[in-house]
Amino acid sequence: MIELSPHNLTSNPDRNRLIKCIVWDLDNTLWDGILLEDEKVVLRSDAVRVIKTLDERGILHSIASRNDYERGVQQLKQFRLRDFFLYPQINWNAKTASIKTIAAAIDIGLEAIAFVDDDPFEIEELIFSHPEVLCIEAKNLGRLPEMIPDSVTPDARHRRLMYLSNIKRQETEEQFVGSREDFLATLDMTLSIGPAVEDDLTRAAELTVRTHQLNATGYTYSYDQLRQFCKSDRHQLLIASLKDKYGTHGKIGLALLECEKYIWTIKLLLISCRVVSRGVGTIMLNHIMGMASKQNVALRAEFVPNERNRMMLVAFKFAGFREHDRRDNVVILENDLAHIQAPPSYVKVQYPAPCRPRRFSQARPFTLV
Repeated sequence: MIELSPHNLTSNPDRNRLIKCIVWDLDNTLWDGILLEDEKVVLRSDAVRVIKTLDERGILHSIASRNDYERGVQQLKQFRLRDFFLYPQINWNAKTASIKTIAAAIDIGLEAIAFVDDDPFEIEELIFSHPEVLCIEAKNLGRLPEMIPDSVTPDARHRRLMYLSNIKRQETEEQFVGSREDFLATLDMTLSIGPAVEDDLTRAAELTVRTHQLNATGYTYSYDQLRQFCKSDRHQLLIASLKDKYGTHGKIGLALLECEKYIWTIKLLLISCRVVSRGVGTIMLNHIMGMASKQNVALRAEFVPNERNRMMLVAFKFAGFREHDRRDNVVILENDLAHIQAPPSYVKVQYPAPCRPRRFSQARPFTLV
């Protein structure tokens, strides 16, 4: 039975760290043997078990292997594993470069990546170049707190399939001749924005933990905290989902409003990086602006700047928000609601009935043990 043992972590691992992608070597790691030298390589059943278990938890997989691309892909197909690996880097480049390429393609930080290899030299080189990556020797696979989420949502179980659908979208866009708006119009997108209900809360909590780049404040909330917001007369929790002709993106947007008598404040606004180019952030902001205008209240938003969320500030400014005040590291933005944009023509927006559930069951979200 394999155990996951980190090569570059202390004996007291960081429970707050969240691994989003495992990057695998191939030779003597995913399989026993060297593809270009041995007559046959043997798939490691323990590695397959780990891959499938973590895939069901919403953790992605990729490859960084010094190998022949065609031979490597063909072997993965023979083992019926090719579709488990996103953006595989099977080439003769340094693995440090391959891992940067994978992180950029998936749009995650290096601190969200774990690297599995059998070669101590490769691991030492990666630790030197990218110390934020969690390195694991292939002989020590297993269970790490960083790879055991508190709960598993339907979106998490389908995360890899969503990424595979997104790869098809990207390939189609690269071949498309015309403007970006024309391409988006071919996707038949439908965006749904409405009040979160109890079944949404586990995914909503996951979004606050996983989303960093398109997150206005970086605040994280637990299932129980979000549940209280849904029951509160002073708050509104909105959740957005997106689908198109290629399939669903799942629940990809979240907004928390604090609703006082004369002023509404956006305490949290986040958008999944998978839909950054679809205009979802602007649509959600204008929807909230319309809600505030109908209630005849002022609208403000909190923004906590960091190295990774500048794009969210751009979205606020594009929607007409201007700086109103600063409180320590929190920038208070305000919108005069004079110009509320209609949704772009290339997306159909649905607004479920604005009813807030008042009766919540006592059931807690499913938790892995």
